[in-house]
Amino acid sequence: MNMKRIPFAVFAGTIAYLLVGAMPLAVAAEAKPAPKSSTPPAAKAAGMTNAKLEALIRRIDKNAQGRPGFWEFNVEGRVVAVVTDEKANRMRIISAVGKMEDVQAELLQRLMQANFDSALDARYSIAKGVVWSAFIHPLGSLNDEEFLSGLGQVINLGLTYGTSFSSGALIYNGGDSAANLQRRELIDRLLKKGLAI
Repeated sequence: MNMKRIPFAVFAGTIAYLLVGAMPLAVAAEAKPAPKSSTPPAAKAAGMTNAKLEALIRRIDKNAQGRPGFWEFNVEGRVVAVVTDEKANRMRIISAVGKMEDVQAELLQRLMQANFDSALDARYSIAKGVVWSAFIHPLGSLNDEEFLSGLGQVINLGLTYGTSFSSGALIYNGGDSAANLQRRELIDRLLKKGLAI
């Protein structure tokens, strides 16, 4: 079953659950003294921030909705969300793919095979009864190209769910997926559009 949009209440509820569930970890991390870093302050300042990410997202979709730390927008007719936590140094791109109730054992096995060889940097995942495509990365070390490639891979996993299960990037030949790379052109278009200044 290909799902382009789940009800916003379910989507927002899942996001809220994921954010609230992560809070105790972030609070616990704040309680400890910060480890001394050998990374110069200038290098840290050059990393991705919510402000930089918002500018990048708006290059992709001028109608993106949200606020720093959570954005929702459309790519290729699919709803995608970007969630960040600057304090915990995390960023994730997610898009709903289908309902878990529609996933039988054979399809679940196929999703795991795709995670091994054809999903590449994005992954299929399950939360709150929904199958998601997701790309997760530390926020501070994320660069524009990685974000745009990850975004394209998340969208491609949704678009190829039920067929090739391909992120459009690469296929690792050591797995079970047929060497059928699909939709690389989406990643190339996003890179061109997002990197244009």
